[in-house]
Amino acid sequence: MQHIFAFFCTSFLGAVLGVNFPSNIQIGGLFPTQQSQEHAAFMSALSQFTEPPKLSPQIDIVNISDSFEMTYTFCSQFSKGVYAIFGFYERRTVNMLTSFCGALHLCFITPSFPVDTSNQFVLQLRPELQDALISVIEYHKCQKFMYIYDADRGLSVLQKVLDTAAEKNWQVTAVNVMTTTEEDYKSLFQNLEKKKERVVVVDCETDRLNAILNKIVKLGKNGVGYHFILATLGFMDIDLSKFRNSGANVTGFQLVNETDTIPARIMQQWKNNDAREHPHVDWKGPKVRFEGLTGNVQFDEKGHRTNYTLHVMEMKHDKNRKIGYWNEDEKFVPTAVDQQGANETTNLQNRTYIVTTILEAPYVMQKKSYEQLEGNDRYEGYCVELAAEIAKHVGYQYRLQIVSDGKYGARDPETKLWNGMVGELVYGNADVAVAPLTITLVREEVIDFSKPFMSLGISIMIKKPQKSKPGVFSFLDPLAYEIWMCIVFAYIGVSVVLFLVSRFSPYEWHNEELEEGRDQPANDQTNEFGIFNSLWFSLGAFMQQGCDISPRSLSGRIVGGVWWFFTLIIISSYTANLAAFLTVERMVSPIESAEDLAKQTEISYGTLDAGSTKEFFRRSKIAVFEKMWTYMKSAEPSVFVPTTEEGMKRVRRSKGKYAYLLESTMNEYIEQRKPCDTMKVGGNLDSKGYGIATPKGSLLRNPVNLAVLKLNEQGLLDKLKNKWWYDKGECGSGGGDSKDKTSALSLSNVAGVFYILIGGLGLAMLVALIEFCYKSRSESKRMKGFCLIPQQSINEAIRTSTLPRASAAGTSSGENGRVVSHDFPKTMQEIPCMGHSSGMSLGATGL
Repeated sequence: MQHIFAFFCTSFLGAVLGVNFPSNIQIGGLFPTQQSQEHAAFMSALSQFTEPPKLSPQIDIVNISDSFEMTYTFCSQFSKGVYAIFGFYERRTVNMLTSFCGALHLCFITPSFPVDTSNQFVLQLRPELQDALISVIEYHKCQKFMYIYDADRGLSVLQKVLDTAAEKNWQVTAVNVMTTTEEDYKSLFQNLEKKKERVVVVDCETDRLNAILNKIVKLGKNGVGYHFILATLGFMDIDLSKFRNSGANVTGFQLVNETDTIPARIMQQWKNNDAREHPHVDWKGPKVRFEGLTGNVQFDEKGHRTNYTLHVMEMKHDKNRKIGYWNEDEKFVPTAVDQQGANETTNLQNRTYIVTTILEAPYVMQKKSYEQLEGNDRYEGYCVELAAEIAKHVGYQYRLQIVSDGKYGARDPETKLWNGMVGELVYGNADVAVAPLTITLVREEVIDFSKPFMSLGISIMIKKPQKSKPGVFSFLDPLAYEIWMCIVFAYIGVSVVLFLVSRFSPYEWHNEELEEGRDQPANDQTNEFGIFNSLWFSLGAFMQQGCDISPRSLSGRIVGGVWWFFTLIIISSYTANLAAFLTVERMVSPIESAEDLAKQTEISYGTLDAGSTKEFFRRSKIAVFEKMWTYMKSAEPSVFVPTTEEGMKRVRRSKGKYAYLLESTMNEYIEQRKPCDTMKVGGNLDSKGYGIATPKGSLLRNPVNLAVLKLNEQGLLDKLKNKWWYDKGECGSGGGDSKDKTSALSLSNVAGVFYILIGGLGLAMLVALIEFCYKSRSESKRMKGFCLIPQQSINEAIRTSTLPRASAAGTSSGENGRVVSHDFPKTMQEIPCMGHSSGMSLGATGL
């Protein structure tokens, strides 16, 4: 492009200076090297300009980046009486040149990068690019990109981009490659993945731009999903042959429209080294306007190009095409219609796509006859069938490929490189990822996802706790401890109230029934409801067994009625809950939620080492999850596991001392597998989904997305989940979701009842023994009291008694030969013993 600018500039300058000027005009030239194309074009144009006035060149070869050398050369040419200087500048010398031109009123014509200056003596042939670049970035909806710039060109474009980024919340990473070494280039493009930037804007001169593009090809960063925007005006002059078959999208700008007649004629003249025909120039005061190689050439009062048009070009799918144009009035106007979409179905059928996935039950598993099978037939599972259904709906051939590192995909915090299935897509090693790959923000920035084919959330897996052994008094569990205490107090209170009511009520007092043989009723009245009978009545009513006594008074019956109602409700409630408590085996979980995990340190917990669950805790701003992340990242030994299977094994080996955080779908599946010793506790910590992933800009994105939506509407996704989760479960229909399991009663469930029975019988025997001993002791004391009666009292009692007369035989005989005893006073008949000291015998007394 430099030789075109130089050729155009020289032609324009000769035409302008041909009006009212001396016959010999000195024209200065400042070039970096004598072998440059710009120098050759400048000399060729001056030599072929034969019309008066004569243009005499004053050429100096100078280091345009050396301010001292540029100052000396500029002053030297000014002293020679040059009318204008054609040359170049760099960032270090641009301010010096513009100030000299303004002070000396010397015209300086340059094709170098435009600068923001109001010096009318500096004519900048190159149009400004920043506005057009920003329009293209907005058109492609680039929210995050890397901006590689050359500081020698100035920072005006970068400053404009950064200002716009601040307004539109773009994330821009600016990189200066002016002094970049070979190793720096390698590190620079490796950091593309670290910073999640697949869009790269390169703002450099052509030589350095070609070098950067070669490095991109060498490092393999020109694959599908990359988008390079080249901030250059000669897109057609850049060698993009190595990008044509790589799949990368390259966008740039073209100032010269080679299909127009004027550029074609001028280029032919350049090849023939004939430049006698130059464009017609309209001289209108301080402004110049004509049609040239770059279209309409016009300058404003500040010496900047105005009213120009830039053609926006794009290389995509092995060809270059014009996708639009940009001008100051209309801004960016897209003109191309993407015809590629019309042929997507045809193109999809022309190749076999690589579908990356991961071995994770039940999504992808190896068949038992894995070694005897080939291709996709070696695998089975949810995602295997899902990939087949998607391929059938989209219409393409595919080959399943297990990810080499066995990871889902995360960005390494040190190397900033993606691993796992995400890395396979990012680096162009796979075309589709059909796996339990969670849709996250960081992944969405580097790959594209379809609509979710499964919804889920993070859940907690723990080892299923041992079933709680029923206690000896488990039959008391249906009612709380407080209720039992209240029942005891109510029992005592009702008994006391019944006792008091019976004592105060006159209707509870009654005469005793006549005893057999008694002539007259007793005068004493009795009350059946003593304190012990009241307690017995209340206990019989509570046990629903009744009692042999009942209240006679209205007040006593009121007490009995309310007590019966109370016992009816209590016993009914107890009976209703007793069956559930005795026939259901319960498991006591040590934790029930994430809050329980965060509050304790006895049970450790962790996640998959490279996955979305770990990223969730790393980025979470919720206090509980932040606390959990702080613990997990500092725990020793590490609580992170390389695979889900390893996490499951660690849970089972830990004896309840390790909890694993994973997706709820996988948790539910493991819970259904033998040995059925894991369980899910609490609710999901978040809500997310699994999606089919494709590289950025892939042709498969839209067809795959439509296929997922269609399968969801047909109900096939739910059918597949039921098939691989529950239909093939190994833990029964209830699975592991239920913590309680109904079973028959065992002796341990009702052992307490037997203990109470045995205890009651033993207590009864003990009380009976105590009563017997007490009664025997009492009777013994009473009998000893009678034996101590004086002998005189006994003799007197005998003499005063009336004895029957003796029979004729001298003996008394009863009926049927029975011996009839004499009638003695009652007091004498009850004497239990006789003292030997009395000297009386039974024969002597006739007793």
